[in-house]
Amino acid sequence: MLQKLRDKTTGWIATLILGLLIVPFAFVGVNEYMGGGAANDVATVEAPPSWWQSAPAWWPLSMLWQSKEVTLDEFRTEFEQVRAQERQRLGESFDPREFESKENKLKVLQQLIDRKVLSLASERAGIVIGNAAVAKAIAAEPAFQVDGKFNAERYQLLLSSQVPALTPLKFEEQQREQLKMLVIPQGISESDFVTASELDRLLKLLGETRDVTMAILPPAEADTAPVSDADIKAWYDSHGNDFRQPESVALEYVEINAANLPAAAPDEAALRKRYEDEKARFVAPEERLAAHILIAAPADADAATLKAAEEKAAALAQQARSGADFAALARANSEDPGSKDAGGELPWVARDGSMVKPFEDALFSMQAGEISAPVKTDYGYHVLKLNDIRGGGGRSFEEVRDELASEQAASESERAYNDVAGRLVNEVLKNPTELAPAAKAMDLPVQQLGPFPRNAPTGIALNPAVLRAAFSDTLVQDGTVSDPIELAPNHSVVIRVTQHTPEQAQPLEKVRDAVIAAVRADRQRKAAEAAADAVIARVQKGEKLPDIASSEKLQSGELPGLQRGMPMPSPEANEAIFAAQPPAEGKPSVGKVELGNGTYAVFVVDKVNQADPKEVPAEQRTMLQQQLTQLSGVGATQAYIDAMRKRFKVKVMEERL
Repeated sequence: MLQKLRDKTTGWIATLILGLLIVPFAFVGVNEYMGGGAANDVATVEAPPSWWQSAPAWWPLSMLWQSKEVTLDEFRTEFEQVRAQERQRLGESFDPREFESKENKLKVLQQLIDRKVLSLASERAGIVIGNAAVAKAIAAEPAFQVDGKFNAERYQLLLSSQVPALTPLKFEEQQREQLKMLVIPQGISESDFVTASELDRLLKLLGETRDVTMAILPPAEADTAPVSDADIKAWYDSHGNDFRQPESVALEYVEINAANLPAAAPDEAALRKRYEDEKARFVAPEERLAAHILIAAPADADAATLKAAEEKAAALAQQARSGADFAALARANSEDPGSKDAGGELPWVARDGSMVKPFEDALFSMQAGEISAPVKTDYGYHVLKLNDIRGGGGRSFEEVRDELASEQAASESERAYNDVAGRLVNEVLKNPTELAPAAKAMDLPVQQLGPFPRNAPTGIALNPAVLRAAFSDTLVQDGTVSDPIELAPNHSVVIRVTQHTPEQAQPLEKVRDAVIAAVRADRQRKAAEAAADAVIARVQKGEKLPDIASSEKLQSGELPGLQRGMPMPSPEANEAIFAAQPPAEGKPSVGKVELGNGTYAVFVVDKVNQADPKEVPAEQRTMLQQQLTQLSGVGATQAYIDAMRKRFKVKVMEERL
């Protein structure tokens, strides 16, 4: 049989058939055809071969295209890093469920695709990063430095502490890839520039001020005209999102608060035992106040040097014992720069190792007022004078009883809290979808809360952790009891979602009054806007705004030298004023802006005051030019990436995110 098969697969006919079979391989790619495809990719970036860069996307020999893949592991790692950054930035306001949105996932994925595009473009440009450049970049990383210098041990330690651990070779390859991707963006950024005329134009705009006259119109009278059914239906249909019922939940919960648990009276015997066990806490450490004279001599000095230092120290000690002023001797002879000018005075010293052992042993063996014989340390020979002693005494049990009783009560309260919380959790685990049986077993009340929407929590749901749990998929979909959620130290709750109402459209019958109110508010706003338009029309016909304000009893005033970007009279008004055209001969520059609450303001730009770029200090010009160049470089780099993405084939597998 095998021989027959061999005979039938030879000859020109078989060759032709095998040649035709190559076509499917070309269309799907040999690797994918043989291996079944890689299901671990969430995106791929493919570029035509460098020898035919204009190859069409439908070209069948796709196996010859260069490609880069964004793996699912890469995406998950990047997404978790972004999650950690957002959690740190938002703190308690961070909502894990909201962060998991499809929009956020796609945003992170697009950033990874941009990196792959840059990596592919760098390879096609023939960019190579040498070992010296990689080593220099790693050595310059502050995380690997000790006292400003690269430390190989710290480098190895930090790499091994990563999850998963990184070998130096793997990390160096990662750095090489990062540096390779940075070459093109850095080149684009460094080649960008801002001309002097562009800078002058921006400085003129930034420094420009305007003289403005403004009149404020009062809100229009409340609309009380009837609203027809047709108007109600039309408004409801065109503003459906305004009348949706937000997602809401109702909770039942059990609260565990150490402050509400019964407290046992402090046991006298236990307090006395605690006092004896912790007696050292209530004894103030003995401290000594001394002065010294140091005759320096290195520990490795020769015998003659050491002997000369000791003899000098001994002579000074004898002079001090004979009545010489110790402080004067220290100022004249001590070689300790830290205490010499203070007459050898040292701060209070405890027997805690803050001084070298020979110094400390000698000092704590002296009597007040005593002057020591020379004391040898690694610094040389010291002459000590003990000036004062303090501490060393303890407080009696009676003096500290209340303190111990308070500590004991806090300890017992915490123990009772932990005991109740632990037993409650054990009871919940017996029936995780019910809270009442566990509460009954612990003799704790079950309390109710809600329903309430996410944006208007009440009661314990004001705590961000409780709010997140209440709207979490686990509690909403499974109906299980939560783990204990801490409200404060020794104060927590366990919750269960008893009712969940998803976001949904409310029927017109239910929101009819709200729709009518919205229609009337819109009429009122339009009436206020029409009044502002009437004032503008009068100004355009030649009337002066102050005269109109006076005749109509409107509040008005002048704003000379108004600066761009100032929140005057409001940020929106400032933006509208500087968006208006400069006044032309015989044609006023007039506009309007809504100030909120149905109030409109009409303004006239009387004069535009141009700034002189030459008055800007050279340092500010240079700084601004550098900032503009950087911004322009960022924009140019993104434009380059966008252009390369159009030349490459980018495929995204959203279903795998």
